[in-house]
Amino acid sequence: MAGSRTQRIGSVFSRTRDLLRIGIIKKPLWFDVYAAFPPLREPVHRAVRPRYGQNVDPVAPVFYREDEVRARFYRVYGSGPRPFDLTQLNFKSTCQRFVEKYNELKEEGKIEEEKLFEETGKALLASGIILQRRATDKVAQQEHQGSAGTRDPALHQQLQTVLEELQEKRKGGEEQTPELAGTQKEGHTPS
Repeated sequence: MAGSRTQRIGSVFSRTRDLLRIGIIKKPLWFDVYAAFPPLREPVHRAVRPRYGQNVDPVAPVFYREDEVRARFYRVYGSGPRPFDLTQLNFKSTCQRFVEKYNELKEEGKIEEEKLFEETGKALLASGIILQRRATDKVAQQEHQGSAGTRDPALHQQLQTVLEELQEKRKGGEEQTPELAGTQKEGHTPS
């Protein structure tokens, strides 16, 4: 039986002796030697008790390199508005995608360590994943930005990305979109 308490009652020798008497097992090679030369103190199972109330955790905490990135991600962006959909087999959370992109950019080595977190957020935004900062971080960021910080930073970044793409297309000789031509005539430029 798995988890039986009989392993804690008696010693290996006494349990083996009893099984031999019943005829369940064959005599092991060590049995006669142990019977002829028994130890001074019979080895029996004893529960290990901590000394003086000290309870030492036998398993050390395990931290991975990406755990710091995950902690910072959840501190800045939170866990998101929706719960994870674990019914899909290939589901990747936004945090997991962020960590993978972070590691990818870190391996390239083109971006400084201090700017890597923000650049990862920008790279994910460029690929279509919108990250929303937590409410407390939004307030703090607006205070730092002053009057220019009236918009949502994710929306601002997305508008900048679209504007840069349109400018690149214009340089390449492609036609302007009607929306862009209309805004330029009115004297408005997206910022």
